[in-house]
Formats: sequence, C-alpha cells, structure tokens
Amino acid sequence: MSNLKENILKLKKEKNAVLLAHYYQEPAIQDIADYVGDSLGLSQQAASTSADIILFAGVHFMAETAKILNPSKKVLLPDLEAGCSLAESCPPALFKTFVEAHPEHTVITYVNCSAHIKALSDIVCTSSNAVKIVESVPKHKPVIFAPDRNLGNYINRKTGRNMLLWDGSCIVHEAFSLEKLEALHKKNPDAQIIAHPESETSVLETADYIGSTAGMIQYVKTSPAQTFIVATEAGILYKMQQEVPEKTLIPAPAYENNTCACSECPYMKMNTLQKVYDCLLHESPEITVAEDIRQKALRPIERMLQLSE
Repeated sequence: MSNLKENILKLKKEKNAVLLAHYYQEPAIQDIADYVGDSLGLSQQAASTSADIILFAGVHFMAETAKILNPSKKVLLPDLEAGCSLAESCPPALFKTFVEAHPEHTVITYVNCSAHIKALSDIVCTSSNAVKIVESVPKHKPVIFAPDRNLGNYINRKTGRNMLLWDGSCIVHEAFSLEKLEALHKKNPDAQIIAHPESETSVLETADYIGSTAGMIQYVKTSPAQTFIVATEAGILYKMQQEVPEKTLIPAPAYENNTCACSECPYMKMNTLQKVYDCLLHESPEITVAEDIRQKALRPIERMLQLSE
C-alpha cells in the first residue's frame, strides 16, 4: 500500500492534480488527499483550485459539481458506478413536472442531486448551510425543497417554514435503528448523541447536536463531553478520531449491516486506493456535463457559494 500511495503522490505532482476526498472515503484515501471535507467545503475547494486535474474521491454528484464549476479542467472519478441513493430518488423528468406544477415556488435543492436537478433549481444548499440558504428566501415566498425529505423536515422545524418537500431519502441515514440507538445510549448514559440532519425525525429527536459532517467534527472538538454516539456514515469516525484522540466515539447502530454494526455507504466505499491510482494514471473515468445543463446548474451553485461566504 505504501508504494501505491507514493505512486499516487508522484503522479499528482507530475500532472498538477488535486485529490479531493469526502469524509466518508476509506482512511487510505483520506491520508493522501489534498483536502478532506464535507460537500460545502469540497465545493469551495473545487471552485478555487488552480490544478489542471481534479480527482474527486467521492460520489458522482460531487464530481459533477466540480465539473460544473470548472468546465476547462479535467475532472476524474475513480469509479463511475459510485452513485448516490438520494440523488437517484429524484429522477429529472419527474422533478421537472413537479416544479412546473408549482411555478410560484423558489426551488432549493440539496447538493446531493444530479446536474439535471441542479439545473432546475434556483439555489443549491448543503447540510452545512441549508438553514441559512432557506432563510435567505423571504418568508412569504413558497419554497420547494428537494430531494431529501428528512433534511427538509428538519429545516421546516428549525425555521418555522412549510416548504413543499420532494419525497427522497438516503439509505445510509435511514438505516439507523432507534431501538438499538436507545439501548446503546442506556449502556452509555454519559454519551452525547450527534446526528446528521438526513436522519429520520425519530433519531434527530434523540440528538444533543444535529449538523453536517464538518459541523459534527467541530462539535466533538469543542464539547466538554468525552463520549459520543455518532449517527452518520461511519467513515467520518476516522477523521473525527484524529481530531479528538482522547475521546470515545461510538457509531450509531443500524438495523442490519453485514460488515459492521454501523451504517456505511456502499457507493462511497466503491472507491479504493488502487482505483485512485488507475484513474490518475489513465486520466479516466472522466466526468462530463452537457454545456447547456452546466450553465443552468452553475447559477444556483454560485448563489449558494455567495451566500456561504
């Protein structure tokens, strides 16, 4: 593995490539990434990079977002099959019909969606800035929020809005078992529960803190608590533990999982160190976005980035 890492680092330098990785990637990939972060941070990095090649260790919609922001750069994804259950829950043709049926609504879409969905949107948001983005729209203006109904419900409760929600969800964040979570908390009564807002309402109601992956990491760093039950994809635990080596982190239990007691994203885990190397070596698979779709999708992403400054 060390040789593989060295070869990737060498290729990155030779090709003026930047490796962006999501917190849910395997530790070996996070270790050699130029930047590890959540969707907002990754979008900001993609928008500001001077690299010729962006190698995105994440899932398809993330690499698409990088390409939308960087039409002249080569954007690579280690495995084209690394999709997203949430993005797939919002087919463009059906969403277009939905939007056209509510022409008076401002359309806000969570970044976990395809370029075609972004192209139908007024503003894009991430879990880090979703509340801020929604509150930027005047309260009298009706809003469509897509594709995640759980995040939408959370924002409605947080802001007092009554947004019209698309009925989509993430298989990872809907996999947490409330019964197992409550049992685990009984065994660890001093632990604080921290949860991602894509989780179901019943799980969020148990949480001491709700926030994005980056927000959760910041919370465990500043909280006086010593033990945390973490309700999001288990990949976050690697970076989180590095930040708080003295604290105890416990993954929230899923209903069923053959590989661990936690909830893992099968799409995020499709990327491997070998695929990262092969991808950079051959500069393939490459992400492309049709120019008409790219231009339409760019506007709501730029609005998000401006509002997030």
